[in-house]
Amino acid sequence: MLDEPRLDEPVIVGVQSLLYHTPLEGVERMLEALDNSSRIGQSEGMCTGFVVTLGDASSERLLSEEQLEELRARLPHIHQLRYHFFGGNVGTSRGHNEMAQILDNPDYIIFSNPDVVAEPRAIWRMLAVFKDSSVGFVEAKQLPIEHPKDYSSGTGFTSWATTAFAMTPRDLFLELGGFDAKTFFMYCDDVDYSWRVREAGKQVVFQPAAVVFHDKYLDTDGRWMPTSAEVRFSAEAGLLIAHKWSKPGLVKSILRRFESDDASPEEKAAAAEFRARERHGNLVEQRDPQHKIGTFAKGRYAEHRYSL
Repeated sequence: MLDEPRLDEPVIVGVQSLLYHTPLEGVERMLEALDNSSRIGQSEGMCTGFVVTLGDASSERLLSEEQLEELRARLPHIHQLRYHFFGGNVGTSRGHNEMAQILDNPDYIIFSNPDVVAEPRAIWRMLAVFKDSSVGFVEAKQLPIEHPKDYSSGTGFTSWATTAFAMTPRDLFLELGGFDAKTFFMYCDDVDYSWRVREAGKQVVFQPAAVVFHDKYLDTDGRWMPTSAEVRFSAEAGLLIAHKWSKPGLVKSILRRFESDDASPEEKAAAAEFRARERHGNLVEQRDPQHKIGTFAKGRYAEHRYSL
């Protein structure tokens, strides 16, 4: 077993996950893994409370009150299992911001995709990183596709952390205003939050000893197969983050590509949305004009260790 340093006092952990027409068996699998993590955390004195909030952005409720009560009875180590129905697709930024407000004051928040299953000690290995008070955001290692972005082999410091499964102090999250829901509907909200964490003088850390399974759809070459919506909002977010973090040349380059005859319908839609925001004065104020924080490397938000 790894020698894991602990915080001085046990903490309260809150996990929040945004659902969108998510298969119920996937939600149950995620919750069962979290219940097991909480059992270990409590038995080894690392936590005094473990709260899970499910935010449902589906068009109709995925879980009835009866189903929730059954889950609560089956998951005795989750002290509170909350369910918040948004009544529509609010996007990841707004959804997570609202869930963070209704949690019962946890010390740390974990953002988890509903198709992620954490190995039992992943959370506690992430928590141990916060023994260093300079750390503000910690990400787990995903399998079967590990994110290729670079990180320091000694410190774990990295450019940004993906919220497929990542942890941050709740006080810091609220202090920084949470995710930028005005700008990002989905995608790049985690990149932007990571950069604002670093802008505030804290470190973003990749913790390879904390392992989670992320149930992605792969093609026969082992590559991720995004949906049309994922392509669309990823393209839009790429434009918006380049604007926000003061890369006007990159914005122009992306717009040329997205407005060309060869662009996909998703790319053209992303360009049209950006132009509309620009026209109506709805683009966020730019920051980091000296480019000390934001990293743009060949269309990526960090140097990569390898290519997928």
